[in-house]
Amino acid sequence: MDVTLLGTGAPAGLPRPHCPCAACATALGAHARAATALLVDGAVLLDLTPGAAFAAARAGTSLSGVRQVLLSHPHEGPAVEVPAGLPQPGRVPDGRELALLTGHRVRAVALDAPGTGYAVTGPGGERLLYLPPGGAPAGLEEDTDTARTYDMVVADVVGRPDALAKLRAVGAAGPATDVVAVHLDHDVPPGPELRRRLAAAGARAVPDGTTLAVGAYEDVPDVPRRTLVLGGARSGKSVEAERRLEAFPGVLYVATGGVRGGDSEWAARVAAHRERRPGSWRTAETCDLVPLLAEEGPPLLIDCLSLWLTDAMDSVGAWDDAEWAGGGERALRERVAELTAAVRASPRTVVAVSNEVGSGIVPATASGRRYRDELGRLNAGFAAECEQVLLVVAGQALVLRG
Repeated sequence: MDVTLLGTGAPAGLPRPHCPCAACATALGAHARAATALLVDGAVLLDLTPGAAFAAARAGTSLSGVRQVLLSHPHEGPAVEVPAGLPQPGRVPDGRELALLTGHRVRAVALDAPGTGYAVTGPGGERLLYLPPGGAPAGLEEDTDTARTYDMVVADVVGRPDALAKLRAVGAAGPATDVVAVHLDHDVPPGPELRRRLAAAGARAVPDGTTLAVGAYEDVPDVPRRTLVLGGARSGKSVEAERRLEAFPGVLYVATGGVRGGDSEWAARVAAHRERRPGSWRTAETCDLVPLLAEEGPPLLIDCLSLWLTDAMDSVGAWDDAEWAGGGERALRERVAELTAAVRASPRTVVAVSNEVGSGIVPATASGRRYRDELGRLNAGFAAECEQVLLVVAGQALVLRG
C-alpha cells in the first residue's frame, strides 16, 4: 500500500498567508507545505484541500482513480471546490468501517477533539492510521482493533505528541512503526530544528508530494536512550527535557528538589512544572537515583542533577573545609562514580537536566566555588555516558553530542 502526501502542512498551509513570524519567513521552497491531504493507492483521498488536483500532478500521480474522499476535520473558510470526476467528500461515523471495491478497508477512529481519524487496511494487510490536526484517539483501551500495531502513523506529532504516547501505551505504535508528522504549522522553525524535535519523538517529516510504501520503511529514527540537557537559569532546559519524552507513555518524573515547606517561590516553580507535564506522567520526589536507574520500567526524566549534587554534598559534609579534606571529597567522588555507573548500566530511557554554571561569575565563597567545580565534574561524567548532550541557550537547543 502506497501513500502520497499531497500536503503536509497545517490547514492554513505553511507559511501562513500574511504571517510575519520567523518560522513563516523561512518556510520557503522545499520547506513550504500545503494543507495536509493523503492519497492512498490512488484510490482513497483523505482530506480534500485546495489545489488537490495540482498537488497530485506535481507528485506525478492523478486523482482520476479516486473512489472515496473522506474528510477528517471541520474546514474553516469557503467550501473547497470538488475537482471534476471526484466523488463527493464525506465522513464516516465513529467505529464504522467501509469496505471498498479496491480491497481497502477504512475504519473511523473516535477522537478526543472534533474530527475523525481513519485506520486504513490495504489489500495486502498493511495498516495505516491517519489523525487530523489537534486530535488524539479516544477509548483506545476498549478498541480491539488496536491490538495490532500500525505499520505507519500519520499524525500531528508537534501539536499533539500525547496522541503518539497513547498509541504507544496500548501497542498500536511500536518500535518499527513509521511515524510521519503532518499538519505542520509555524510552531517550530522548519529545517534542522524540526528534524531534531521529531527525531526525539521517533518521528520524521517528509516534503509535500512524497510517496511512501506502508510497511516498507526500516530506517526509524533512533531515539537516544540517555540524554543530558544542560542550560543556565530560565534557559528553557526543563521544557526541552520534557518535550523529549511527551510522545512516550508512563514517564516517571524524578524531582530531586524536595518540597521545601514554607518557600512560596519554590512552590510556584514546582506547580509550574507540574502543570506543563502530561497527566499520564508519575512523579517521584527523591535523590536516590541509583535504584531507579537499575530497574526496568518506563522512561525517567531527572530534574535536576544540580539539586542531586546539593543533597550529596550535604550528606558528606562538603561545605565544611575540615570534613571535605577528611574524607568528604573522597565520599562525594564515590557517590558521583556510582551514579554515572548506574547511568551506563541502566536499561531505561533517561533524560536528565542539569545547570551549566561554570561560564558565569566566579562565586565569592569557597563553598560556592567548590559546588561549581563539583557540578562541572558531575556534568562531564554524566555526559560521557549519554548518547546525546544538549546545551539550551535562550530557549534554543544546541546539540553537543548525538
